[in-house]
Amino acid sequence: MPAPSPYRTLPADQRLRLVTHDLTANRQSREGYIQRMVARGGGFRRETLRKWPPAQLAREVVRANLETPYDEVGLLQLLYVELEPAIQVAFLDATGVKHEGGVVDEQLKPPFAEPATIRKAAEDLLATFGLDGHRYLAAIALYNGEAWPSLDDFLGTLTPSHK
Repeated sequence: MPAPSPYRTLPADQRLRLVTHDLTANRQSREGYIQRMVARGGGFRRETLRKWPPAQLAREVVRANLETPYDEVGLLQLLYVELEPAIQVAFLDATGVKHEGGVVDEQLKPPFAEPATIRKAAEDLLATFGLDGHRYLAAIALYNGEAWPSLDDFLGTLTPSHK
């Protein structure tokens, strides 16, 4: 069985908070989730779901695991860049990557840092943030690995107690 995505390792209440935020802020996301719920079956009508408040709709989305891999990337970005940027800020600072509040300068081209710098920053992040730091590192290794050379290799060397 494959390992769950970094998003799927988030606690359910955190996934619920992210999906609720996305539903509140993004009409396209709301329509996409509604479409998936209707397509899945179970008696939900599109018109009824459109009337549901974001929190109720989010509970059903998370309960049924209706987030797509594309949604997961966006939700993790929402988490690490917009809602809780402390982990990303710490990692970018430790690697010397230019950013503004956790948002990487768009002029920068990958790779963003040398492997030895990335490894040291990753070790420090794990020491400071534990499992949350590991989840963040796994997300950037999976979704933007070319920007962080050797990060995936480093994560693969960790013992289960570090994950």
